[in-house]
Amino acid sequence: MSALSKIVSGDLEATLQTQGFAFVEGATMQAWLERAGTLNDWHAFAQSWADLHLDTYMGDGGRYRRRRHAVFQAERGAVPLRQSHQPHWQSLNYNPLNGGQERWFEPVTDAAASSQSLATILHWGREMCDDLAPQAATWRIEVHQFRIEAAPDAPGQPTPEGMHRDGVDFVLVLLVGRYNIREGTTSILSLDGKLLGSFTLTVPFDAAIVEDARVFHGVTAVEPLDPAQPACRDVLVVTYRRI
Repeated sequence: MSALSKIVSGDLEATLQTQGFAFVEGATMQAWLERAGTLNDWHAFAQSWADLHLDTYMGDGGRYRRRRHAVFQAERGAVPLRQSHQPHWQSLNYNPLNGGQERWFEPVTDAAASSQSLATILHWGREMCDDLAPQAATWRIEVHQFRIEAAPDAPGQPTPEGMHRDGVDFVLVLLVGRYNIREGTTSILSLDGKLLGSFTLTVPFDAAIVEDARVFHGVTAVEPLDPAQPACRDVLVVTYRRI
């Protein structure tokens, strides 16, 4: 077992195996990441959320979501490597609002994709997935930068499709920042609809980790605290699917 595996194999992996999800406080998550690699360029990486593009595929007509997307692939124990740009696709079974179509989002910029911070996050997540699914040989990794904007008359919807699964093996949701907003509570449901837990990502590096086949997840709308000021919620979502 790798050194990183020893870090994450205790409470986190036990919690995931027991209940199918985990909430990790920012200080703990940051410490794990810093032991896995480096976050020396985190400030520049976080600043890249200011250059996301409008999501034009919203089935509800909303204009509150900005994003970029990239695909990586990693063999077991290997460094995740970026793949050619390609669409994001989900079936309508998983995303009844926006699924059933190829969605070509603007790519994650070269600077963000090659950042030390993203490399550290992807490496940490791949190590975790290797431990949780030892039979998996190759991981398809999708990276989503999301900014959800909120206005006084138009709350932002982090998960407009409602409680859902993503059709992958594991999901990491990492808070990058939240500015002048309230709400945005994550809820986790069992497959039979029982509430298993709820929490709010409030400070950078707060994280939710989900075993997608076992639970549903969703996030409540966000609203501005000060209606006269810009308001948004920035998250990095990384999904891992064995191929």
